[in-house]
Amino acid sequence: MSTTGERFERTVAIMERLRAPGGCPWDREQTFDSIKPYTLEETYEVLEAIDNRDWAELAGELGDLLLQVVFYSEMAKEQGSFSIDDVLDRLSTKLVDRHPHVFGDVKADTSAKVLRNWEALKAEERKKKSGATGDNVAHDRVTESAPKAHDDRHSVLAGVSSAMPSLLEAYKLSSRAAQAGFDWPNIDGLFDKLNEETEELRQQLVEYPAPGPRPHSRGIASSGRSSVSEALHRRLEEEVGDLFFVLVNIARYLSLDPESALRRTNRKFKRRFQWMEQQLRQSNRTPEKISMEELESLWQQAKQQEKQV
Repeated sequence: MSTTGERFERTVAIMERLRAPGGCPWDREQTFDSIKPYTLEETYEVLEAIDNRDWAELAGELGDLLLQVVFYSEMAKEQGSFSIDDVLDRLSTKLVDRHPHVFGDVKADTSAKVLRNWEALKAEERKKKSGATGDNVAHDRVTESAPKAHDDRHSVLAGVSSAMPSLLEAYKLSSRAAQAGFDWPNIDGLFDKLNEETEELRQQLVEYPAPGPRPHSRGIASSGRSSVSEALHRRLEEEVGDLFFVLVNIARYLSLDPESALRRTNRKFKRRFQWMEQQLRQSNRTPEKISMEELESLWQQAKQQEKQV
């Protein structure tokens, strides 16, 4: 029977063969940029399998996600940047360095202490990285002006990627700020902030052209939809964003993952709405053809159906 190492080496060898001359034309054409969408897709499929507690499917999805790592590493090796060995070495080193309570003399007998140590170690890593970057900048740009005020190399928020989903980015930004002491003292403060942001949105809606915001469905908005100025649109977007940010902080305060919470609600909405559609199909009707009152009645029935399961 093959060992784990032998299985991994076989996977790497297969990828090398696919990318080699005479290999797969599609695999040979791929670049770092062309593979990125697949990486995001495979990540979400892993999350979905976990949410569904589909362990057999999860094994396959994790394999697809691992493929992304092997794919990137092979392309990097081809251009002389790094190899899968470098990836594994850096991972192993990081795991050992960030667990001194396991591999060293540091004491941490609770998960809370482990997290505090982890964050302190990451902060030290960021400081070292920014220092090295600063040295390079000093050598390479002697004649250039000083870094701009928004240079975040020394910020506690450095390293939070703006490429990640916005809910996750908000969660990480607020978590970093909280570790620096910038946080609400209790959850009541968060609900006060939620009310404050809701009221600020309502104040902006005073400027909304008559007859005010309307749903963009069932023909309501299509006939005479109000035109909103670019300035008002921008302010409304900002206020709605503030509301989302407060909700993300509430999730963080409760130790909940906002992405998972919203995905769960999305699935619940989809499940209930499709139950409604199924009921309507039995009488040859569709949601577009019945009143909002009947839809609401069906929605309540859908909720009751779930409680009985």
